[in-house]
Amino acid sequence: MADPKGFMTTPRELPRRRPVDVRIRDWQEVYEPQSLEHLQKQAGRCMDCGIPFCHSGCPLGNLIPEWNDLMWRGDKTEAIARLHATNNFPEFTGRLCPAPCETACVVAINADAVTIKQVELRTIEEAFGSGDVKPLPPDRITGKTVAIIGSGPAGLAAAQQLTRAGHTVVVFERADKIGGLLRYGIPEFKMEKNIVDRRLAQMEKEGTRFRTGVNVGVDITGSELRQKYDAVVLALGATQWRDLPIKGRENKGVYQAMEFLPWGNKQALDEVTNPEINVNGKHVVILGGGDTGADCLGTSVRQGAASVTQLEIMPRPTDERPDAQPWPMYPMIYRVSSAHEELDQRVFAVSTEEFIGDGSGNLKALKIVETELVNGKFQPVPGSEREIPADFAFLAMGFTGTESTPLFDQLEVELDDRTNVKRDDSYQSTCEGIFVAGDAGRGQSLIVWAIAEGRSVAASVDRYLEGETQLPSPIEPTARPLMV
Repeated sequence: MADPKGFMTTPRELPRRRPVDVRIRDWQEVYEPQSLEHLQKQAGRCMDCGIPFCHSGCPLGNLIPEWNDLMWRGDKTEAIARLHATNNFPEFTGRLCPAPCETACVVAINADAVTIKQVELRTIEEAFGSGDVKPLPPDRITGKTVAIIGSGPAGLAAAQQLTRAGHTVVVFERADKIGGLLRYGIPEFKMEKNIVDRRLAQMEKEGTRFRTGVNVGVDITGSELRQKYDAVVLALGATQWRDLPIKGRENKGVYQAMEFLPWGNKQALDEVTNPEINVNGKHVVILGGGDTGADCLGTSVRQGAASVTQLEIMPRPTDERPDAQPWPMYPMIYRVSSAHEELDQRVFAVSTEEFIGDGSGNLKALKIVETELVNGKFQPVPGSEREIPADFAFLAMGFTGTESTPLFDQLEVELDDRTNVKRDDSYQSTCEGIFVAGDAGRGQSLIVWAIAEGRSVAASVDRYLEGETQLPSPIEPTARPLMV
């Protein structure tokens, strides 16, 4: 193990975030570098506890005590080997995952958890810096072809695994660039897009082919896919956003979060100078208190919004772990993201009743009301109605399932009651040779679950094509996060 007394002698320490008044003037990542010496001390806090519950918190099966120990010892080459053994893209998860592994850490029972996520991120960045991340092209080509629809983390993980197994893999993406939500849903200040491009370059050298600007089901039909490819993986995501069809929804200025965030990404990369949705000098209200809402907040601040208010229908979470969510579960507690450090105007326990227009079709204000939970349902509190000014309102209330597409009918796949694509225990849909991975089959989830499903579906596809497989399959399609 690492330092046998590390968890007792070394306090938890994360890299500092850049000063707020500095970072809101650019789109760069918010964290300052942490010295390797400090990072190694943090890795030494891992107690190699015998039964690593951090593994239970993460679906990837990451060998966390192993690479913590290796980084503490300074063996960076072996550390990245152990990290890559279970995770294709630790540079993504190290930046974007909410780290359920840390809330399941044994040290976290009565102290601060090991900084697992930061050690993971530093391990992969050290590897890229030293040239230890190399393309791994297959030793042989099977002659089998696979089409992957969608280039988010699930699709990319499946593509890399299947390419390395020797299959000819083509990834289709309807957007103009590869990456899915990694590209156009994650703000630059959380993950700069050169991080994505760096990994895509490795995949291209391994042999994975990418086709952008292709709307599968329209530009290429399901029957054409089946004729050309031996297997198809649907990794479309759960991009059907939840709407709020209340009075005034038609007013100009009311947008979905995913209509707004891509423009922020394009602006950050100087691809546009005046984005179509620009909140500079405007009053913004965000409906939804999750990560997507925080992304809208940070983007609005960098665009120069006059004010930003974030609304959440749930009451303010507690600061400490609730009794109903005991260790090692991921608790719903009050958290302050980097965006909330920049501007925290969160209002809890409220619901929006009306989008108020100015009489000319433009949004002017929101009518909100306080709520209370009665018999499991949110009820308005009489007499608590009020208006808040708003030139823009962004709906960040989650997603309800996959988008409707002609592809489903063309492939003759079935959907379940939650509009997810039905699949069996081998990730295969109701149509032979058509597999489903990620949010398209699971529903909206975390990046670690998407990557785990991408790795697992790759094993199923390989077995389908070759009769057997040596690819790992970390989770079943029915696996779920830790729950009471």
